[in-house]
Amino acid sequence: MKPSEKLNKALNQQVGHEFAASQQYVAIAAYFDGEALPGLAGFFYRQAEEEREHAMKLVKYLVDSGGELEIPAVPAPRHGLGSAVEAVQLAVESEQRVTGQIYSLVELARQDGDLIAERFLDWFVHEQFEEMTTMGGLLQVVERAGEGQLLRVEEYLERQPHPEAEGEEG
Repeated sequence: MKPSEKLNKALNQQVGHEFAASQQYVAIAAYFDGEALPGLAGFFYRQAEEEREHAMKLVKYLVDSGGELEIPAVPAPRHGLGSAVEAVQLAVESEQRVTGQIYSLVELARQDGDLIAERFLDWFVHEQFEEMTTMGGLLQVVERAGEGQLLRVEEYLERQPHPEAEGEEG
């Protein structure tokens, strides 16, 4: 079922939002790389790839459903992060924003009576719950550790399972 014009436009915008989130995570990862914190850098590089995968899921859905794909311009990510807390807080805010965007897409699909789109978007709703939980937890850990104890955050991340190691899809 081809998405309505309004939903199609919103899905295209979301493709851009997901690519923008991916780029922001690359910038955050590079910040941690520059601070010689490879665990945090790796965590955010993986997040960047995951956001790119989300964009590609939307692209594939638009193509498969007969919609029209128009990838929007993506704004430059924020640079010049001053602390680990600031970097992770930026990630939390990004996930909050994306969650709101996904909820809006679900509402559009519901208004259109597009059950196929709504079911497709269910995956993103569940994914955003996971992302919000993960980023919120990481922010708590970073705040608790403080800037002087970020190596403890590195140790914490080493103990966390990586989905790619378990064969899970992110």
